[in-house]
Amino acid sequence: MTSLARRGVLKCLPVAAGAVLTGGATSPRAAARQERGAAFPQPEIRRTPPHTGRLETRLTVALTELALPGVGTVTTRAYEGGIPGPTLRVRPGDALEITHVNALPPNGEAAHADATHQDMNVPHHFNTFNLHTHGMHVDPTGEADNIYRTFEPSETPGSTTTYRSVVDVPADHPAGTFWYHPHHHGSTATQLLGGMGGVLVVEGDIDEVPEIAAAKDVVVCINELKLSGGRVPDLTSHGAYEGITSTFLVNGAKNPVLTIAPGEVQRWRIVNAGAITAHFLTLRGHELHQIAYDGITLMEPVTTTGLTLPMGGRVDLLIRGGEPGTYKFSGGGPSQSLLTLVVTGEARPMALPTALPGRPTSLPEPTRTRTLTFRSYENVFSGAFPNAYRILGDGETPPADPLAGRRDLAWGRLASDFVNQRVRLGEVEEWTVVNDSHAHSHHPFHLHTNHFLLTAVDNRRLATPVWHDTVGIPPNGSITFRLRAEDFTGRSMLHCHQLQHGDEGMMQVVDYVR
Repeated sequence: MTSLARRGVLKCLPVAAGAVLTGGATSPRAAARQERGAAFPQPEIRRTPPHTGRLETRLTVALTELALPGVGTVTTRAYEGGIPGPTLRVRPGDALEITHVNALPPNGEAAHADATHQDMNVPHHFNTFNLHTHGMHVDPTGEADNIYRTFEPSETPGSTTTYRSVVDVPADHPAGTFWYHPHHHGSTATQLLGGMGGVLVVEGDIDEVPEIAAAKDVVVCINELKLSGGRVPDLTSHGAYEGITSTFLVNGAKNPVLTIAPGEVQRWRIVNAGAITAHFLTLRGHELHQIAYDGITLMEPVTTTGLTLPMGGRVDLLIRGGEPGTYKFSGGGPSQSLLTLVVTGEARPMALPTALPGRPTSLPEPTRTRTLTFRSYENVFSGAFPNAYRILGDGETPPADPLAGRRDLAWGRLASDFVNQRVRLGEVEEWTVVNDSHAHSHHPFHLHTNHFLLTAVDNRRLATPVWHDTVGIPPNGSITFRLRAEDFTGRSMLHCHQLQHGDEGMMQVVDYVR
């Protein structure tokens, strides 16, 4: 914030068709030639040292010139000089202690000239950040997952400032795939579209399932960059990114090559670390065996040929190599290749698991209901940001001027001093979240601190509910879920994870209370 601040679900997810590269399968020899000299990139791993229970690490953010494979030279804000940042691996009960170094230049007046006291929901302070451990069930206050903190740059050019986060991972925290990224209100979209983000893995019971333990563990972090002239423009007007085609990177490279043997099983930890685009994931000639969503293990693998991954969402897949050849793993549309899978070498028959240590998919009947509506209005304000991105319904931010109607700057938009939703720990609630925006169809709903159990999409109940922390709301549709907040009190957030919408006000304050 600024200084103010199993099968059922598949039926309701869009599926995009994939395609095989080069018009069909290539020979194993040709595939091997293509792969040689281009090892699939993996982010640097930083893990808790044995017998210590504490991962102490540093994350420096600086303007960095990067040579990105398949893209060229890019200057952007980056963690530790790379895209994505290092992969942090911890276990339940560990403490994650991060020293944050802000080596960015001072913000300057131009970066926040439009952010007045009357309207905090204008993108600004692009060199200020903080830390959000997305999907983690941890304390949202103090030095932990507290997105109300601000890590400001030094006012002296060439100097740095230092901050600290200490995130205690509960002893019963689910094992799975999470991620970290900045969450300073006003600069999040710009920083994510420059590649600021990294994967956070909690190791545990799912990793000990024999068939999963035998599989190669592969991080697939999808970053979305808005590049113009080798840089990512700051979001200083509504149309700053219009007309700029997104560049999608996997682990910092464009369309890298990954090899697999026929019959071999690999575990792909897929993170949509983009700010604007949902991905429709397919791999022609191969099935996708889902074992976890948003860091929560399923009760059994779910097999499909395609699935939707919203901005901020994660899915863990088991992929078993098929016929020798070269195949495209697609996202963001069937023609967009995220990575190339080469099936080559001697056959290595491996088994898939039949049961998983998943979280039960039921909650008691709710004692409270809420309805929220995500709605946007075009061309209602003057200035560089004319659109209004609002969350209306139960708990909406009240208007500052009831007579202003749609032009009211406060109504339904984030106000840092107004609690929109007060949620009692242990109480089961049922929420319906509606997407009532005709012009802006992409509104992924994200809740901090607690997962929720998705039970229906467009009022159609799922055969098997699914745990999530981020779900795309269908255009002119709705999602329904049950929530039981647990363990942690304090102020947290819910918002649209199309982060330009979030920076412009489609966000609410949630207060977890006993």
